Amino acid sequence: MEYRKLGRSGLKVSEISLGGWVTFGNQVTDTDLTRDIILKAFESGINFFDQADVYATGKSEEMMGAVLKELPRHRLVISSKVYWPMSEDVNDRGLSRKHILESIDRSLKRLQTDYLDIYFAHRYDVETPIEETVMAFDQVVRSGRALYWGTSEWTAAQIAEAVAFAKANGLHAPVVEQPQYSLMYRDRVEKEILPYTDPHGLGLVVWSPLGMGMLTGKYDNGIPEGTRMAQNEGFAKRFVTDENVEKVKQLKTIADELGLTRSELALAWVLRQKGVSSAIIGATKVSHVEDNIRAAGVKLSDDVLARIEAIFPGKESVY
Repeated sequence: MEYRKLGRSGLKVSEISLGGWVTFGNQVTDTDLTRDIILKAFESGINFFDQADVYATGKSEEMMGAVLKELPRHRLVISSKVYWPMSEDVNDRGLSRKHILESIDRSLKRLQTDYLDIYFAHRYDVETPIEETVMAFDQVVRSGRALYWGTSEWTAAQIAEAVAFAKANGLHAPVVEQPQYSLMYRDRVEKEILPYTDPHGLGLVVWSPLGMGMLTGKYDNGIPEGTRMAQNEGFAKRFVTDENVEKVKQLKTIADELGLTRSELALAWVLRQKGVSSAIIGATKVSHVEDNIRAAGVKLSDDVLARIEAIFPGKESVY
């Protein structure tokens, strides 16, 4: 495993990380399997574990926290997120000071830890002044309940607004953004996000680097039952198209020549981007962890990158 700095901060995260979205509490409900997956990740060098309160409505945090509490806390980087509604209550949502400060306490309890390493604003809240949101996250950091804070799926302009307000007022600014990024969904990050985050010192920890599993090849012949695509019609319509299936099959030729799986190749492609600190994977089997961690440290030549670009071209002037 290799470790990268989270932007310009002093925090280092494993370049492959494990997340709990749509897995723990949803696809994975067995506590023994959850434990095996998380311990395999830790034993393989993964130190960054990503969560959100909304994942399985708190159950994912609980399942991951029950295992992480067995491990040395100083060797872990644990994150969670706040924004989405957690109940029908009118204030149990968004990025108001009330919701942020109450939500982190609940996340800490579910994760069974005294602090988070990173606390993310899971989306931008148009109903709350950015000043209130930034001051609330600053309060979270100053209180020691989180060591850093970041954004997730914010626009470059929104991130810039938060950074500018924080720095102008002596507050803790976000140090990381968490966007979706893969061969199948690349242009937003490369055209909009990286041109701001990289020169301004924010790291990226990216989700769905395997395109909801599409880039693994598991959907070459349709959508198997029990998979993410089978459970998410919206993602299935977006990713599982005849054109994308053909592109993923072409990727296999390159992967085979390099002695890699398509998963390893797709993850290595994401990690070739210098502005990316970590790629977050999901796992419903121990073998998924074992397969994906082999992408750590893989370097792709310019020729290989050019061949991949021919299959999955980005827009002009890619950052």
